[in-house]
Amino acid sequence: MSDKVVATTAKPLPLPFGYTFAAGAIAGEFLLYPLDVVKTRQQLDTSKNPAGMIQTFKNIVTQEGPSRLYRGILSPLLMEAPKRAVKFGANGWWGALFTDNGKRKTTQSIAILTGCFAGATESFVVTPFELVKIRLQDKSSTYTGPLDVVKKVVAKSGPLGLYQGMESTFWRHWWWNGGYFGSIHQIKSLLPKAETKQAEMVNNLAAGTVGGFVGTVMNTPFDVVKSRLQLHATGEWTYPALIRIAREEGFGALYKGFAPKVLRLAPGGGVLLLVVEALSAVFRKQLGPPYI
Repeated sequence: MSDKVVATTAKPLPLPFGYTFAAGAIAGEFLLYPLDVVKTRQQLDTSKNPAGMIQTFKNIVTQEGPSRLYRGILSPLLMEAPKRAVKFGANGWWGALFTDNGKRKTTQSIAILTGCFAGATESFVVTPFELVKIRLQDKSSTYTGPLDVVKKVVAKSGPLGLYQGMESTFWRHWWWNGGYFGSIHQIKSLLPKAETKQAEMVNNLAAGTVGGFVGTVMNTPFDVVKSRLQLHATGEWTYPALIRIAREEGFGALYKGFAPKVLRLAPGGGVLLLVVEALSAVFRKQLGPPYI
């Protein structure tokens, strides 16, 4: 009888890396790409009176054609699956490490730390893709496509040239993932305990959406710096660049592109968590004890 109680009440083990990797990969989404183009255009605008989100969108459509909203999409299409996969796979791996494979309780601090380290891991994967995307999204871009960007960057700076902006990308993902996963942990602890699968879905959607918003608030200044450094390859360090932009263009410049970014990432963060949790539940069922 006691064995049965232990079996049904023991805390499930964290999923193996391969399963969290697959869940993240399948959950990747890219349908809101035009918002990313608008965001980048706003971030690259160094004027003190930049156009708003709607006007930037209109300008792109009327001056360059609707297809320009999808210029450079191949790079994020190739990036999204491994990016999401590494995000959740690394979060699961670091979480297992910091909790001694689930033996210690996941606290708010551990959730934030786990997210930050997952973001740091993710940044190594996405930097080359981000550089290619930014170079293609720039209004004055003359590159013919992703391969042309890679060819010219490598010819000029060598293979490591594809990692220009790595440091700022590191901080962008460090703060977004810390805010995202940390908020998810906190919001879930405040929400009523889900008694049904539908209630659990609502909780995941709410927690992921809030997490996406918090992560975006935290990392947008670093995203602004990253976009500019990857376009111009100045080699400037992130935090001095933050101070310089705030001094030259005002503090608000650090949040250029925030509206399209948060519209994309806040609900996207909710859907992402929803899908990952659903897939994780399927994987746990297939694996059986001790993962359920």
